[in-house]
Amino acid sequence: MKKTMIFAAIAAAMTFSSCDDFLSEELRGTENIETYFQSADDVNSYVLGCYFQLDKYDWWQVSQVYLLEEMMTDNAWDGNTQQEDGYREVSHFYPTAPNNGILTNFWGARYQGIASCNTGIERVPGVEMNERQKNIRLAEMRFLRAFYYFDLVKNFGGVPLITTPMASAPGITRNSLEECYAFIEKELSDVAEILPQKSEYGAADMGRATRGAALGFLGKAQLYQGKFAEAKATLWKVIEENEYQLMDNFGDVWSVRHNNNAESIFEIQTKFEADPYNVGGCLTVISGCRECNVGDGWAWGQPSSDLENAYIAAGDTERLRWTIIKTGDRTIAGETRMSDYYNANKSKYVGTEAYKNYCKPVSEGGFGWASNTATTCFIADPSIHKSARIIRKFYVPVADRPEVYNIRKVQLNNRLLRYADVLLMYAEACNETNDDGNARTYLNKVRNRVGLGDVTSSGDELRQAIRLERRLELAFESNRLYDIRRWKDANGKTVMENLFGPNGSFVKYNTGENADMYEKANQGESSDKGIRFQAPRDLIWPIPVYEIEHSNYSITQNPGW
Repeated sequence: MKKTMIFAAIAAAMTFSSCDDFLSEELRGTENIETYFQSADDVNSYVLGCYFQLDKYDWWQVSQVYLLEEMMTDNAWDGNTQQEDGYREVSHFYPTAPNNGILTNFWGARYQGIASCNTGIERVPGVEMNERQKNIRLAEMRFLRAFYYFDLVKNFGGVPLITTPMASAPGITRNSLEECYAFIEKELSDVAEILPQKSEYGAADMGRATRGAALGFLGKAQLYQGKFAEAKATLWKVIEENEYQLMDNFGDVWSVRHNNNAESIFEIQTKFEADPYNVGGCLTVISGCRECNVGDGWAWGQPSSDLENAYIAAGDTERLRWTIIKTGDRTIAGETRMSDYYNANKSKYVGTEAYKNYCKPVSEGGFGWASNTATTCFIADPSIHKSARIIRKFYVPVADRPEVYNIRKVQLNNRLLRYADVLLMYAEACNETNDDGNARTYLNKVRNRVGLGDVTSSGDELRQAIRLERRLELAFESNRLYDIRRWKDANGKTVMENLFGPNGSFVKYNTGENADMYEKANQGESSDKGIRFQAPRDLIWPIPVYEIEHSNYSITQNPGW
């Protein structure tokens, strides 16, 4: 596993090339940071590079973490029981996590993004260009830097707060959590006054930071700190300014045909290009069905039966079908070529015991569909898929797949913030400030979109309804982990503590008599996931040992690690 560190990240952002003079002539084919920023075109290109840092150039720097965040909750398993790729060390709460390569890579990737932004923020003011455009480009980099810091802070706590280019960082220390959040809030608040609204951008600029994105993440940062009144005021601005709306159909929210849709506030942009370019998304392939022969995937981050049961208990059939695909499903939401699955399964499964068990109707002794007329189904082989389920949100129908269906080739943008999240955050902030009327109004807007009736409760019952709605609406969208870490019960215990540990409800369900048949049968990933959880240690990630060592131990470790 490749590793990056804060010191390498800082140095990389300082120069585009590192070399001594060669025959008194600059090395051709490279850029020198001292002479680069000469024009508006240079600035525009550089800022696009700062956006590139959102997801980097391969699957292992950032995309892995988008799945790991879900694996650490009751929403998902690691899933792939043919391999071990470093997830389990963190998702199963092993004490060796400080040495984990995924966390080390993520830390380094985010500091590389910060370093790139720091360099641009320092250099761009000296460029002669349209002042309005200059200020917007500077605001975009400040937004991205705040986003990168928010990613670090919500996972690691207080981190080194570096806001200027540095060639090295001897004796660097961590800032407090409060100092980091204060910086994030100020940056997002400031740039919200500069950045255009989404409607002010043309098609060519879709995906750039907007006023709505700055306010949305500011509101989220305030909510995560328990600043409910401030979050309520901030999030109301997003609602009041009427730049966004819920998509009529929930299935369109994550459709590859509806990137940058009316509900989208901020998302990572992707594009399909033939080799050798890697500008597409990773998540479709990383989380896709393994050995399915219809666009093979890696099977990481499989939905849990616990999440499926939550949809069923809520009567939420619409979001269930657009969130989870399960072995034995006769249809996949939005898929028009199910016959491809039949043809792919024919040689491997049809006529075998596996086909009988996973696809034959119950009336014929299987445990698949109830109909006797079915001729095809989806199979995520339970012998290699922990839960025999995959994520529908990241799935791209066969007809919409690129010619080269491979890692970093899929044109499905990763939605990082959308309007439904803002509405639910606003509902939560209202509930926490004794404004249950507005809390119900905006909660019910999200529910009604998927055909669910109005919630009429108040107080703690309403609070629980909002929490459930966030799980059902936002599954696999980098929210659940941060919600269960911060939400508390009446006794002051976090939701995460109630789910995990030896007596955690998630652990008891998966190791008990009523465990899901697929998850119980496949112990390639142990069903006692979460049993090693310890609070407060596991309510935050450890600082990577690699970073601590290379700071000469001036960066200190989180408690308990």
